[in-house]
Amino acid sequence: MADTSHLTSFEFEPSRLRQWLQAKLPDIRGEMRLTRIGGGQSNPTFFVDFDEQSLVLRKQPPGQLLPSAHAVDREFRIQRALAGTAVPVPEMLVFCDDREVVGTPFYVMRRLHGRVFPHYALPEVPPAERRACFDAMADTLAALHAVDWQSVGLEDYGKPGNFFERQVARWTRQWHASKTGESADIDRLIEWLPRHVPADQSTSIVHGDFRFGNLMFHPTEPRVIAVLDWELSTLGHPLADVGYCSMAWSMRPHEFDGLRELDLPALGLPARDEFVARYMSRCGRAQELEAFHVAFSMFRFAVILEGVAARARAGNAASADAADVGAQAVAFAREAAALTRI
Repeated sequence: MADTSHLTSFEFEPSRLRQWLQAKLPDIRGEMRLTRIGGGQSNPTFFVDFDEQSLVLRKQPPGQLLPSAHAVDREFRIQRALAGTAVPVPEMLVFCDDREVVGTPFYVMRRLHGRVFPHYALPEVPPAERRACFDAMADTLAALHAVDWQSVGLEDYGKPGNFFERQVARWTRQWHASKTGESADIDRLIEWLPRHVPADQSTSIVHGDFRFGNLMFHPTEPRVIAVLDWELSTLGHPLADVGYCSMAWSMRPHEFDGLRELDLPALGLPARDEFVARYMSRCGRAQELEAFHVAFSMFRFAVILEGVAARARAGNAASADAADVGAQAVAFAREAAALTRI
């Protein structure tokens, strides 16, 4: 067996993983090369390379976790269910719930090669191609929401109807479970959101974290080849995803790389209304994106970021900059509360 003693910086013993993969995927050959993928605050992810195969492993973080958080089993399930639909996803290979292998449950998928853009301003993309990337993001989101979730075997993946009511209650509980301090803005949102839920009860698959950083584009074309990071996916209201991926237009560049106050036309970037219009034209939805949808998304994201801060304090955050990222919860709560006063 290949020598893995040089991989001692990982939180698990690589040789155990190598043995397990050999048993489950007997066609792998050669030394295992393990590389942790940087960035993100969710489930630790690794490139797992062999002589003729390139794989990706995604696992739960160690330590005590909030209820229902970091559900890698759900990630595996939904991506396998979406295989063959118009939604591009990586090929799922195998899931493992045996904690003896790498310490926590994990799954392995086929590695894709493409581009991931972490910033909405798309500095890596020529200005003339940036709008096409936004169009591809809108089109991919519309394709996801058009999937017949019952026909792909996801009828029990969530509860149809009353999505926002349940979500506001859930993230309110999460706030009280993970908060590291008090917030008048969060208190205002907890009071305002339940009283302003729109009447529409549409249901679709929702990704839960749909943004540029979770899309992989073709190496040279403005085309999405994979949607990544499905840990927050469920059945819900499609405009929850639209509100979430449009938050960037409400935030400034230093606030999680927002677009607010940038010269969008000069940078080749669309306005939020243009992005939303593209999505609506592809899915045929008549309902408008309301302040509620964006405020809810910011509230939810603020609670998620607060959870990152809580994990940083507990010493089991997935990224070294977790404390700094968690501090941005304040900015999202502030802007969300501002929307409640419009």
